[in-house]
Amino acid sequence: MYVPLNLVLLSTPIEIFIETVQMRGSSRMAISKTKAADEEEPAKRGRATDPLMVMSVEKAFRVLSVFDHHSTNLSLSQIAAATEMDVSAAQRFTHTLTKLGYLRKDLDTKRFELTAKTLQLGYYYLRSNRLVERAMPYLLHLSKETEETVNMTVLDDTEIIFISRFMSRHMLNTNVIIGSRMPAYCTAPGMAILSRLPEDEAVAILERSDRKAYTPSTTWKLDDLVKKLRVSREQGYATAFDEFYRGDASIAAAVVAANNRPEGAINIAVPLSRFSPEAVVERFAMHIISGAHSISST
Repeated sequence: MYVPLNLVLLSTPIEIFIETVQMRGSSRMAISKTKAADEEEPAKRGRATDPLMVMSVEKAFRVLSVFDHHSTNLSLSQIAAATEMDVSAAQRFTHTLTKLGYLRKDLDTKRFELTAKTLQLGYYYLRSNRLVERAMPYLLHLSKETEETVNMTVLDDTEIIFISRFMSRHMLNTNVIIGSRMPAYCTAPGMAILSRLPEDEAVAILERSDRKAYTPSTTWKLDDLVKKLRVSREQGYATAFDEFYRGDASIAAAVVAANNRPEGAINIAVPLSRFSPEAVVERFAMHIISGAHSISST
């Protein structure tokens, strides 16, 4: 059969064009699949490392965790960005948490905020925590005897969390409440707790801490913190003067469990306008060591 030359010449570009389109389509599909895989990677990693992990529960708590003293109310797009979810997923989780009573949505601004119901878990923790129950009479005694602010804290990775607090009329920082968090490395309770851990474990916590100078007096360089850790271990208490809050002085001792690991720490906090660092140690060191020893279960 005779085929005109011009048709032969025309057929080749068309075939190439079709093949090119198919290749581009395949490439776009591959890129799309790769992007989807990248987005699912964190969830897959979570399931891979822990097959019992329920990712929807993790995401719900991720939504609740974005609300803090800097972000008391947030829009849906802000929640999506903070949780690294798409808007559709964020909408489903905020809707569910609103229906369950843990979030409230302002009908005018369309912004979300936590409700008082979120306090329930904290309440149950405090009511059932044996450390808090064991410490309460000693903390109350310290508060009455010294007439100063007395706290109990526990370590949560690189931070301390306040779980009990008796405030005095001389209190310097009124924004610290139960549930407040502070970096462990620049607080007396944090260093007291770290000083009772094996040194390699304590140093690892210091290394992954977001260390910076909150005040000109903050000890934040790793070598200096390790030295301070060793001094605290030797003397049985830790101090922090003007390190996190300006004008704040704190002295703390670790509360130790039966396995000789720290469960938490108690501290006395006073303003430097009333006590020099030397006076804090002289007046309160024995009180805090004795109190921590009484609470400890060793």
